[in-house]
Amino acid sequence: MKTSQTRPHSEKSRIRLLHQYYTYTGFYDFIWMAIKSAFPYVVAFVAAVITANQFIDVNTALIRLTELLPISSVLAVFFISETIFGLIPPEIFIAWSGKTSTPWQFLSALALLSYLGGLLSYWLGQLFTTIPAVHRYLELKMAKQLKNSKKWGGFLIIIGALLPVPFAISCMTAGIIKYPFKGVVFYGSLRILRIFLYGILIFNVL
Repeated sequence: MKTSQTRPHSEKSRIRLLHQYYTYTGFYDFIWMAIKSAFPYVVAFVAAVITANQFIDVNTALIRLTELLPISSVLAVFFISETIFGLIPPEIFIAWSGKTSTPWQFLSALALLSYLGGLLSYWLGQLFTTIPAVHRYLELKMAKQLKNSKKWGGFLIIIGALLPVPFAISCMTAGIIKYPFKGVVFYGSLRILRIFLYGILIFNVL
């Protein structure tokens, strides 16, 4: 009886200590900033889909795209976009793959290219830190932010991999803060899951 009373108390104490630790280390602030940064992209994505459905025949446009551009060119543009800032929403390419003769094959190719593009973005981020001006700015102006980012960088990669925010920017940031590459490889693999989940959703809508 005494043991059963002690156990809930110890669990509450552990939760309280974790809460104090996360508060002290800035974890909650880091997560809030990440969510706040992602929110405009989520809203923009939803608004873009609604607008496109109102003014554009998406099915016809995608079919026309597959007729005009060779597949290798579409995949090359996607890989470049997923490596450099991720400015073109991957949903466009996912929808394109749904209009090909072998949609799941091309969706798999997109998932792999997106993942590899993120890994390459990591090394581009590390390359940027070799520029003296960038290095000085990070050391002098961004010291506190970099400290928290290094500690919670895994969440940064997860957010970039799963949410409709540029995955390349998350990976590039991880490279700039010198977050361990093995962590990017591990957490970044969620990008493949995200591409397939969006594929299932988009294939059923279009």
